[in-house]
Amino acid sequence: MTVRATGRWRGIVAVALWFVAVGVLTDRPAALLVGVVGAGLAVYPRLSRPPTVELELEREVGEARPARGEPVPVTTRVRNTGDRTLADCRVIDGVPAMLSVAEGSPRHAAVLRPGGTAEFSYAVAAEPGRHQFDPATVVARDITGAHEVETTVAAGTEIQVGDAVPELPVRPDPDGHAGRLVTDEGGSGIEFHSVREYRPGDPIGRIDSKRWARTGELTTVEFREERPTSVCLLVDARAPAYRAAAEDRPNAVAHCLAGAEQLVSALSDTRDAVGLAAFGREPCFRAPGVGPDHEAALWRLLATHPAFDATPPGAVRTGRDGDGEDDLDGQATLLRKRLGTDTQVVVLSPLTDRRIVETIRTLAAAGHTTTVVSPDVTADGSLGQRLARRERTLRLRALRGADIPVVDWDTATPLGAVLLDERRRRWSA
Repeated sequence: MTVRATGRWRGIVAVALWFVAVGVLTDRPAALLVGVVGAGLAVYPRLSRPPTVELELEREVGEARPARGEPVPVTTRVRNTGDRTLADCRVIDGVPAMLSVAEGSPRHAAVLRPGGTAEFSYAVAAEPGRHQFDPATVVARDITGAHEVETTVAAGTEIQVGDAVPELPVRPDPDGHAGRLVTDEGGSGIEFHSVREYRPGDPIGRIDSKRWARTGELTTVEFREERPTSVCLLVDARAPAYRAAAEDRPNAVAHCLAGAEQLVSALSDTRDAVGLAAFGREPCFRAPGVGPDHEAALWRLLATHPAFDATPPGAVRTGRDGDGEDDLDGQATLLRKRLGTDTQVVVLSPLTDRRIVETIRTLAAAGHTTTVVSPDVTADGSLGQRLARRERTLRLRALRGADIPVVDWDTATPLGAVLLDERRRRWSA
């Protein structure tokens, strides 16, 4: 919560003194009276106090699981739970960064008496992914307008739009099998490995019946042991990643978060272990794991961790810390220490600078099989925009030249369709 003076009455004292001086020097009672009245108005704001803001927020979403592109009505209610009237209460609802407002406005102003409720509605255009509403920002001023209080009110609302990704973009193993890791150890997989002498307790279904019928010898068929993949989703949420093709378009971090959410959803039906990490205003890390509790923890991190804030580091945001600086080298070193040696890394980054490219190459050089999913938020309007697009193309080329596959994600296309296309090309570098 931030309390500050608005400065609305600044200057009224000087004007009042000027009229008083003119009235005294020219012996004009009218001017003197104006000066006295002005002095009274200048004192009036000093008698007021900042308003006490105690609010509750409710939010109703018309369709919690809409289809892509469908307008979703949102109704927001703000209730004054305090015992003082809020003479000037302005609310800006926390629309998810990936969603644009299709109808109406998420801004509203009202006078809220104790127990009173203000309600306003608007609609957002649905985009694929799981979108968590940010806390609504509230600015309340006292009756004089001399003081204002800025705070946030949360309601924990989300919209989940279908079109999930088909599978996790893991790298092919040396045997050419994408997805699960296939080992050289015999076991209960599906790919043939060897035949050995039967041992008591072996499953009947793995006895080589043809050999037994032909020679009367009992043998057991071994298959290559399969192990679940361990993957860490790494989101580039540093200040340079908060770029957008236009001011009214979602920035790259919002696209990366939407992609990470879709990848987490794709893992819910598999045995793969998934973790989450971020580079940004402060490091974020959750080791790969499985199970409903672990998945819920990932959703909480994506929705609440400061590294995934919708506003860039250093931007003014009530209740948020961080000066916008990040120690990329330090965070990368800490991440390498935390990652298991067999953990693959899927980096979601717009590749807006050379530092992140060097960091990705360092991760790959450290032995972590690495794949990059890069949302393209470049434009070609101005010379600077065309230069930025060209530089990004060179960074993609540099990563592919280092044998690191890159999924070049045109954000106008759903990530699921892009990954399906990449799977058809076998993640060719």
